[in-house]
Amino acid sequence: MAQAQEIPENSNVITIFGSGQTRQVQNITRDDLAKVLPGTSPLKTLEKLPGVSFESADPFGAYEWSTRFSVRGFNQNQLGFTLDGVPLGDMSYGNNNGLHISRAISSENIGSVTLSQGAGAVGTASTSNLGGTVQFVSSDPSEKMGLDLTQTFGANKTSRSFVRFDTGLLASGTKAYISLTRQRAEKWKGFGNQDQDQINTKLVQQFGENKISAFYNHSDRAETDYQDMALEMVGRLGWNWDNYQPDFQRAVAAARGVYTGGVTNVDDAYYLGRGLRKDDLAGLSMDLKLSDAAVLKTTVYHHNNDGQGHWYTPYTPTSATMPISIRTTEYKISRNGLTSDLTWVNGTHTVNGGFWGENSDHTLTRNFYAVTGDADTNYFLTNPMATGFKQQFLTTTTQFYLQDTVAVDSKLNVNVGFKSPKVSIEATNVVGTRAAGTLTASKSVLPQIGVDYALSKNDELFASLTQNMRAFQPGVTGPFGQTQVAFNAGTPNLKPETSTTLDMGYRFKSKALSGSIAVYRADFNDRLLSVATCAGILGCPSTFVNVGKAETTGLEAAAVWSFAPHWSWFNSLTLNDSKYKSNYLDNGKLVLIDGKQVVDTPKLMFNTELSYEAANWFYRAGAKYTGKRYYTYMNDIEVPDFWVSNLSLGYKQKDLGALKDVSIQINLNNLFNKQYFSTLGSNGFAMTDPTGAFATLLSGAPRQLFTTVNAKF
Repeated sequence: MAQAQEIPENSNVITIFGSGQTRQVQNITRDDLAKVLPGTSPLKTLEKLPGVSFESADPFGAYEWSTRFSVRGFNQNQLGFTLDGVPLGDMSYGNNNGLHISRAISSENIGSVTLSQGAGAVGTASTSNLGGTVQFVSSDPSEKMGLDLTQTFGANKTSRSFVRFDTGLLASGTKAYISLTRQRAEKWKGFGNQDQDQINTKLVQQFGENKISAFYNHSDRAETDYQDMALEMVGRLGWNWDNYQPDFQRAVAAARGVYTGGVTNVDDAYYLGRGLRKDDLAGLSMDLKLSDAAVLKTTVYHHNNDGQGHWYTPYTPTSATMPISIRTTEYKISRNGLTSDLTWVNGTHTVNGGFWGENSDHTLTRNFYAVTGDADTNYFLTNPMATGFKQQFLTTTTQFYLQDTVAVDSKLNVNVGFKSPKVSIEATNVVGTRAAGTLTASKSVLPQIGVDYALSKNDELFASLTQNMRAFQPGVTGPFGQTQVAFNAGTPNLKPETSTTLDMGYRFKSKALSGSIAVYRADFNDRLLSVATCAGILGCPSTFVNVGKAETTGLEAAAVWSFAPHWSWFNSLTLNDSKYKSNYLDNGKLVLIDGKQVVDTPKLMFNTELSYEAANWFYRAGAKYTGKRYYTYMNDIEVPDFWVSNLSLGYKQKDLGALKDVSIQINLNNLFNKQYFSTLGSNGFAMTDPTGAFATLLSGAPRQLFTTVNAKF
């Protein structure tokens, strides 16, 4: 399909509805990103778009254990994500093939975000995008030398400092920037911090009509976990219930079976949970104009990750006198890859083809460390007292693609293309009884076809038909997260997940009103589910089952109405019906989920946002409705629907002495202090939970106020 259009960084357009695209595509511009709370995950800015469900337990949407992003019923692990064309994997918490966008780059340095709800272009570097894709584009260095300073402070002792220096355009044709970000915040309930330090650099060198660009980004993140909740826990312990820290003696007593204050079992709380991540991501791109008709872009990249997840577990004692140890899940990733894309224009044909190759070395380890007291462990632990399991995964990815976009006449464009992915995983079991072996997922031809027809210069119809495949995944929740016996029994019949998506719609624009309406149907084959078999802290091998088919049908509508000077009103509506269409066998027992709603998939979502922007003042007030959701495959229990509202307002001054673009901004999240469950499936999804006792939910953040001051020199 046609590539996402480039958006001018200083565009005043809030949302562009994919004009000229043969599928549903929408863009968030830098102007839109600048109005949200600094440090907010760019995924959260997409939640107002039709088809998108985003939930997180923190106000920034960056707390990775809680982040859930889905589009049209496809969850985050079934979507594709890239930054400047570099693959971010499926951005899963388990860190098996990439990294989260909040670690990949500071939000202040993102220039635009493009969402393709139905399917991405065939050239997108992803083998997980059964559904849509999200493409993040970093801002280029400025052509003017300058210093950009931003300071945010507010609720939970939040302090976020951002500084960026741009060299401006040098005589050599070079321009570059370096930025530093430091964020410190306490949790909104319980005890502990959410901290992150980042360094971002980017360089662009122009050689006539050719360009070289390079970036290096470093992130050091430490997040303290919130306690996973169950429905019945709220009535017994309250919405603000959390882990025991800093009351270590209460955690020790609970580990010995002595409960106080409404606690009735060992899993109601633990002493502490924490996630530590260190990432280095680098890329080098060359854009070469080979002729007036041909352009070649090639990117090489490297990603290195070290991660540890800490959980103080009462299930594995340190000694006879200390009933608690620290259970860790430890990650190491070293990825190296290359993407290359050639575009050739020949008359009415625009031919685009390319290649993506990646080698990834991923190590996953479950360790246990001795606990002697309440000493802080906010660092990478070494010298474990025991190892539960250790696996190493070598993943080789190749993908070829080719497409042709034909301008049949002045009104009709037709796009035909295909991709050929192949992903091989070689798993070695170093310690323990987890699965080892080799799995390969491949398809010779995954076709895409699309049309775009201009009814007039302001109205157009589009339609696309796409096939996609999701490769098997290494890590805890994939097929290698089973025992060797279960893996051996299931592997001969294991097939990769595939989807066929039909997407069609109508776009319109006028001086005051623009928008789109789309309908879609996705047929999902060989859907693979990881079914939780115990409390998350125990880390039991999952049950990995093929539930056969699932179907999704839906309607999306979005529009922006500029009803008066400086005023605009944005609305989006999503009607989605995602159902499992097959039953499955679990240890010989038939599980009847045919016709059940897909977990964590609301049928109805609605977003509304009123905006005002003049020379000095800006204002935004928005609200989103999310319908009820299920977290069991049997749909025997649901999480209620809810509304959440947000407000932002600010003042900006173009010139103030030596300062430029001075602004002060206030962000008020969860304006009406709504109590609701944000995240579903933090500990996975269960087959059934009739009593509401499965702790796999997280509470949404309450009302919180933040103030940001920005100035440029």
